[in-house]
Amino acid sequence: MIRYALPLLLAAVSPEAFAADSANTLTHGMVQMTVRVGQTTQAEVLETFGAPNITTIDGSGQEMWVYDRHATVTADSSSGFSIGMLLGAGGSGVGGGAGLGFGKSKSKSTQSSRTMTLVLKFDARKVVSDFRSRSSSF
Repeated sequence: MIRYALPLLLAAVSPEAFAADSANTLTHGMVQMTVRVGQTTQAEVLETFGAPNITTIDGSGQEMWVYDRHATVTADSSSGFSIGMLLGAGGSGVGGGAGLGFGKSKSKSTQSSRTMTLVLKFDARKVVSDFRSRSSSF
């Protein structure tokens, strides 16, 4: 039993399992709650937000990480009504029937986009020395 449980447990806590969740944690609120100049390490940033989109060295030699995330949300809704009536008659082996119905329905689709950009600078100790974030929705 343990032989089968261990691989399942390892699969459940694999880095790939955290990758999708990490992208979802990059919000303006999470940045404000998590990132502290002079305190937050690169390892903590990786654990919270996952891998950055871009890494580079700026003109003064500081390492910079850039996170750039985009999300598109689509919502579909529909409403309507229908009325139907079935009429039938029968007797002496004779049967008959007729139906009548009508209705109206509407559907609506909306789409919105959200972007989040985070730029972090790290000092020689690999601790955040400065950061800027920007988010927008449209």
